[in-house]
Amino acid sequence: MSGRQSLFGVELDPLTMDETVRRCLAAVREGRQLEIGVVNAAKLVNMRRDKRLAEAVAGCDLVLADGQAVVWAGRLLRAPLPERVAGIDLFLRLLAEAESAGMSVYFLGARQEVLERMLGEVADRFPGLKLAGSRNGYFDDFEQEAVADAIARSGAQMLFLGMTSPKKEIFTAAYGERTGARVVHGVGGSFDILAGVTRRAPVSWQRWGVEWLYRALQEPRRLGRRYLTTNAAFVLMTAREFIRLTPSPASANRSH
Repeated sequence: MSGRQSLFGVELDPLTMDETVRRCLAAVREGRQLEIGVVNAAKLVNMRRDKRLAEAVAGCDLVLADGQAVVWAGRLLRAPLPERVAGIDLFLRLLAEAESAGMSVYFLGARQEVLERMLGEVADRFPGLKLAGSRNGYFDDFEQEAVADAIARSGAQMLFLGMTSPKKEIFTAAYGERTGARVVHGVGGSFDILAGVTRRAPVSWQRWGVEWLYRALQEPRRLGRRYLTTNAAFVLMTAREFIRLTPSPASANRSH
């Protein structure tokens, strides 16, 4: 796709939220499949360590900046992205659009009790939404094909995966097309947030790019060390890339 920006060797689509939503709706209406990948600082770090994750993200039709830190890095490294397109915000926008346009959706992911609570919240918020089906995210690799076939039989036009990385990316890369869904969007922990299991950071925290810290404070034992190490690695990655892109004084003088 032309017009992409390259950041840390990853091709990102410089789209606004509104532009992304329009692309998704057009894909459903035109019968084309659109697999969406979203990246934040942690995922960009992990993509360097996990070849399968990197290949799965690279294979997506749209790759969007889910984290504010990615937008800032893009500006610093001369790969500007217009705005953050947060996965959960895109998820909610698409649910609203699907409800008004009569498009059917399928939810895949989370524990069964969390999924059921999330479905109740979705029904309250979007009472006219056409639910094609749902399934929890706990299944073995050998079951992936059967899960994809069940989604295809449901006739869902949009598929939302509330699963962790890299499981959702690897499933999408291998079986996204088989599901028959026109829009395939991995929404990570969004099911937990809608179910009320975890709280989303206030808008001010999101604006300052410290949504990760808000999450870590909720689950310090599970997330604290992970976020600190990946964020430090991301800062180091950005600094190295900035130095690589900045001409040395000697080369700058030779150019005159």
